[in-house]
Amino acid sequence: MKEKLKSFIADSTPLYAAIFTAVCIICIFALSPVISPKVISVAAPAKKSLPIYCVNRNDNKIAISFDAAWGADDTDDILDILDRNDVRATFFLCGYWVDKYPDEVKKMYEGGHDIGNHSATHPHGAQLSLEQNKEEIMKVHSKVKELLGIDMELYRPPYGEYNDTVLKAAKECGYHSIQWDVETLGIKYKKPIKGLIISISTLFQFLFHI
Repeated sequence: MKEKLKSFIADSTPLYAAIFTAVCIICIFALSPVISPKVISVAAPAKKSLPIYCVNRNDNKIAISFDAAWGADDTDDILDILDRNDVRATFFLCGYWVDKYPDEVKKMYEGGHDIGNHSATHPHGAQLSLEQNKEEIMKVHSKVKELLGIDMELYRPPYGEYNDTVLKAAKECGYHSIQWDVETLGIKYKKPIKGLIISISTLFQFLFHI
């Protein structure tokens, strides 16, 4: 009798093992919401594109830029001051400004200053399509290319307004989007600053308008 029982157990062990394994698997799936946190597959958020505001450096520097979208009455005075102090700036030009003041554009470039793109008509770029933004950029690009023979690489969105579409348009046109840290337009009605001391390791962008 004992031998028959041993033989039965030996013959049945693989079957029992299979049944036991199946039961364990079923129990794991059935109890998983209770004994373990629910796993939810969530796509990682896309990295948001940003324009350049400042640049980390090992020396104390500031960057001066001018957005040319209005008149040109003060342009000669500005260029003279920059020249006398051996300062080079970046001038971001709108297309209609280039059309109206081509001689001033040449003076800026011949003075050793960088020429940047500020759109053709100064629109709200965030309200435009990708192709419309690219058209705004490339119209000015062509004007300056014809006037000075250079390919601009820096783009400042009008109003400092941007979204992914604006930045993508600039990138696809071969441009770096540039913002600023300090806008002087916001403090023009306050008392003049007699002295400004900066002790930092960041290249700050100062924005002026002409």
